[in-house]
Amino acid sequence: MSIDGTPTESKDHYIYEPAALPRWVHFAFIGLALLVAVLFYIGYSERSKLEGQLADQSHRADVISAEMDQANSRVADLRGKLEVTTQKLGLTQDELARARTLAEGIRQQQQDSDQKLAAQIGQVQQETNDKIGAVSTDLNGTKTDLSATKQDLEATKAKLTTAVGDIDGHSHLIAQNAEEVEALKRLNERNIFDFTISKSKQPNKVGPIQIKLEKTDAKHYKYSMTVIADDRAVPKSDKTVDEPVQFRVSGASGLYEIVVFDVGKDTIKGYLSTPKEGGPAPAAPTPPTTQ
Repeated sequence: MSIDGTPTESKDHYIYEPAALPRWVHFAFIGLALLVAVLFYIGYSERSKLEGQLADQSHRADVISAEMDQANSRVADLRGKLEVTTQKLGLTQDELARARTLAEGIRQQQQDSDQKLAAQIGQVQQETNDKIGAVSTDLNGTKTDLSATKQDLEATKAKLTTAVGDIDGHSHLIAQNAEEVEALKRLNERNIFDFTISKSKQPNKVGPIQIKLEKTDAKHYKYSMTVIADDRAVPKSDKTVDEPVQFRVSGASGLYEIVVFDVGKDTIKGYLSTPKEGGPAPAAPTPPTTQ
């Protein structure tokens, strides 16, 4: 103390204590340490991954390099064999070039030939199709013609008259005039020989037979005649117009038939109908008209 009783200050007696750190500073340090640890771990993991990929790529590169070495080795081996083969064959580079040129020419010729052949095949197919079309058209036309012919024949039959034969007793189509005789011919079912016969001492040849007119009765449309066939003379007396006069001939498959559709003075007109056997019989010569 001083004389007047006031305390005196002494610098030697002061003690300085450090101030305490705030708590958040400690938490900040801890968080920073954790962040550094996490970043270190992530960096380490990425590095390890990259090192693994690099090692894998390096392995692949080694494999590819080995395969390339093997391929180069095979190419070299093949080249050596080719050179040996070329030497054995005695071929030069010029000869090989000519051979390649020749091969290319042959290949081109083959292509040209194939193209020409394909074109020819196409043309043949087109022509065939055209011909088939034409044949089809012809067939259609033929069918139409046949249909028309059939209708015409049916109409012709409708115009003809039916009469009963004197032997078989069956109805037959007969012609009653020259026009209907032509209709019978168009039917082509039997051989038809038309005739005009006059009374005479000698018989008249009609187709494969002979006919001798004996007498006529124009008023009653009757006539008498003698039919000569198979060296036999068969009389047919008092026959009338449009009456089928039938008789048999040896070797024939059916009956012969004579129809007279016009009776004049000492003259008859008609036709002979014979069965078809291996084609029509030869036509009879024009009969004489002398009495």
